[in-house]
Amino acid sequence: MRIMVCGGAGFIGSHFIDYILNKYPTDFVVCFDKLTYAGKTENFEHNLKNKNFAFVKGDICDKKSVEQAVEKYDVDTIVNFAAESHVDRSIENPNEFLQTNIFGVSILLQVVKEKGLTRFHQVSTDEVYGEISLQDTTTKFTESSPIAPSSAYSASKASADLLILAMKKTFNLPVTISRCGNNYGARQHEEKLIPHFVKKAIHNEPLPLYGDGKNVRDWIHVYDHCVAIDLILKKGKVGEIYNVGANNLLSNREVAEKILNVLEKPQSLITFVTDRLGHDKKYAVNFEKIRKELGFIPSVLFEEEFKNSVLHYKDSLV
Repeated sequence: MRIMVCGGAGFIGSHFIDYILNKYPTDFVVCFDKLTYAGKTENFEHNLKNKNFAFVKGDICDKKSVEQAVEKYDVDTIVNFAAESHVDRSIENPNEFLQTNIFGVSILLQVVKEKGLTRFHQVSTDEVYGEISLQDTTTKFTESSPIAPSSAYSASKASADLLILAMKKTFNLPVTISRCGNNYGARQHEEKLIPHFVKKAIHNEPLPLYGDGKNVRDWIHVYDHCVAIDLILKKGKVGEIYNVGANNLLSNREVAEKILNVLEKPQSLITFVTDRLGHDKKYAVNFEKIRKELGFIPSVLFEEEFKNSVLHYKDSLV
C-alpha cells in the first residue's frame, strides 16, 4: 500500500505510521499534517531517513494540497486521524472543529472519489454515541447504537461519519470507519488527561477533576488501536463501522489515583472542580464485531503500560 496518514504528526497518527513502517517495510507512508499545536515534528523525525516515508505539511481543508500529495506519492489509501479533538476547546470555540472535522473530511472524500483511491478510513470516536448511565453496568455501545453526541467535538465527528456513509451510498466509495475509546501511551499532547495530571502531580499541584470524578471511560493502548486499524484496512468490509476497545473501564478519579500511586504522590492532590458542560457520564464499547470478523484481540496489559506511560511523561515533562 501507499498510505497517506492525515494527522500523522499527532499522537495516534504518528504511532500508526511507526506501526506500518515496522510491519510492512515495503509500504510507502506519507505523513500529511498541518502541524497545529498538537502535531509535533519530533513525532516523525526518526522516520525522515526512511526511503519509504515522506512528510508533507498540509491542511486537509485545502483540496489542492491534498491532491498534490496524493498525486506526487501515488497514494492509494488515506487514513484520517486529522481532527480537532479536545472537548473543552470545542465548547469554547466550535467553529474550528466544524471546519476541520467535517469540511476537511468532505475534501478528503472528494479526492478519494476523483482520484479513484482504493480505500479511505476514518478514525472516529466512541463519543458519537453519547452517554451511558453510571447505574447501567451492562450496556455497551454497538455499531448499530444510535448516535447522540453531546459536544461540538462529538457532533462534528458524528457528522463526518454520516457524510462518509452517505458518500458510500451515493458514489460507492471504498470507505470504513472505526470508533475507539480513550487512547493512552507516549506522545499525547499535554492537554490530555494523563500527561496533564502527571505534569500537575510532579509539581505537587492540584489535579482538577470535573464534577465528582466518577465519569467512566474505556481505555486502550495506542498500539492496540493501530493493530485494529491495520486489520480493518486489510480485512474490513467496505462501508462498515467497527468499534475498537479493550475493556479497560475506569473512572476519571481512578485514573487520577493510579497516576498518583505511580508517582508516589498523595491522593490529597485530587481536587474537584465545577463539572464540564454536557459532560457524558460513561462510554463503553462492544467490540465483538471486530473480534469475530477480523480477529482483533487487545494484547497490551493495561496496568503495566499505564505505569510506563505515566513514567514516560514524568521524564519528558519535568
